[in-house]
Amino acid sequence: MESGMRSLLSDNSRYVESFRLFLRNSTEHQCMQNFIENKLADIVCSIGNGKTAINVLGVGSGSGEIDLQMLSKIHDRYPGVSIHNNIIEPSPEQILSYKERVFKTPGLDHITFHWNKKTSAEFEAQVKAEKQETKYDFIHMIQMLYYVKDVPATLTFFRSLLAAHGKLLIILVSGKSGWSTLWKKYGSLLPLNDLCLYITAGDIADMLQSLGAKHQVYDLQSDMDITECFVDGDRNGELLLDFLTETCDFKKTAPTDLRDDIIQELRKSGCSSMRDGKIIFNNNLSVIVVESEQA
Repeated sequence: MESGMRSLLSDNSRYVESFRLFLRNSTEHQCMQNFIENKLADIVCSIGNGKTAINVLGVGSGSGEIDLQMLSKIHDRYPGVSIHNNIIEPSPEQILSYKERVFKTPGLDHITFHWNKKTSAEFEAQVKAEKQETKYDFIHMIQMLYYVKDVPATLTFFRSLLAAHGKLLIILVSGKSGWSTLWKKYGSLLPLNDLCLYITAGDIADMLQSLGAKHQVYDLQSDMDITECFVDGDRNGELLLDFLTETCDFKKTAPTDLRDDIIQELRKSGCSSMRDGKIIFNNNLSVIVVESEQA
């Protein structure tokens, strides 16, 4: 790997820009929203039984769009119960977006919001140092386990924070997605650092099995239009390539052979398919719902 390549996470503004473009070009949020709309009520059907307040913990909540939908479904299930929502998010830009979203959303008087500008590791260290005993009825970790150093330990810690009958909801890319294909073939050649792991929901399910954690897996179909990646000089295409490879300015800094190989790989059936003249990347996700140890 040439020294000119560096992680996309080293440039926060470019990361946020590429991430937002990814969301515009993909059905990621739509498939999550459909799942929440149709399945979450069943998942949370017992988390608040007999309680006057429900504790929710969002780990890596981003701008809060998915959070608010989940909170709405919890409120629908328990309309007379208040919700204490604790948010762990290291990006100040994302926290600001979340706060603005809450300000613009009516009917949230039953929810208290507490934002923590922290990584999950910093939050874990604080909880252990202060011997905090708060238990949570619902914890969600959406597309964030790529950014922890010790995934099994992280899973064990957050599962330990679940109250009786609590649920931990995890969303990651599927082990059968284009991401998995790309990472397995080229991950070792990309600027992987201790801030990012190439991990899929299949890996997480295996870890949970080893930990003896009862869980259920739901598969979600998701697509991403990456046609612009193959247009020379297209800024959006370059940003999408950055996001796909987790590399800042991938097209400019990657060795020529690696750049050409990855761009060619992205066209292949293991990653993408042609649809209506567009190149559509397989962005399939999996939802994993983990039961409380006390359930």
